[in-house]
Amino acid sequence: MMGAHHAALGGASWVALTSTVANVPALHLMPLMPGETALGAVLCAGAALLPDADHPQATAAHSAGIASKAATSVVGAISGGHRHGTHAPLVALAVSVGAWLCGRYDLVDTARFSLSWWLCAASIMVLSAFALKVLRIIWSWKVSWLIGVAISAAVCLLWPAFLPLLPAIVAIGVWSHLVSDCATRGGIPAFWPAKIAGPRWVPDWFWGKNGYIALPILGNTGSWREWLVGFPISIYALWGVGASMYALLPR
Repeated sequence: MMGAHHAALGGASWVALTSTVANVPALHLMPLMPGETALGAVLCAGAALLPDADHPQATAAHSAGIASKAATSVVGAISGGHRHGTHAPLVALAVSVGAWLCGRYDLVDTARFSLSWWLCAASIMVLSAFALKVLRIIWSWKVSWLIGVAISAAVCLLWPAFLPLLPAIVAIGVWSHLVSDCATRGGIPAFWPAKIAGPRWVPDWFWGKNGYIALPILGNTGSWREWLVGFPISIYALWGVGASMYALLPR
């Protein structure tokens, strides 16, 4: 799936799980206040781009010039290339467990200027900058980074109660990426780091000899089917964020 659609699905997933605004259809599995839904959707859109940090042409590779290109090259080399380690359910599960542990045992220390505080600040800056750029809300990386810094400073200094939501935001974003890539013909390495080929009686398009699993309802990346699905998902995400922000206005 293309980067913009990954981001849209990440934002839409957060809205669907958390929105409590009356005119936004949602699952209400993790009901939150409108502000948490709006900001969380933006950050989850950025988090949905993280698995593509293994791709030399991905959003992350162009975010900070030579440094980001070098970083994505290293990630790609360690993970085995694009759609390998960073796209594995095992890695997504590790992220999810880490997110649960952070929430369960209050490992996210919101005290100002602690190590965790700085990590949260960096995460918010990166995720918001990625989301703004890939969704073409902002066209310049420099402006995206400046806005990311402003958002991070505002949240960390004025709204520290939001910070414990970050692990869940990252986990949901990463899982949404894997689900959407599984819906394309390329699939995902379901058993990474092992490579388990599908049995003979299983169609190759579902479980290939390379160990990848796919339910290719979207066809190839960038296909008309992806656009057909991605457009309403994008509209839903924007609607959820917009309605949540409107709900914050004084009456």
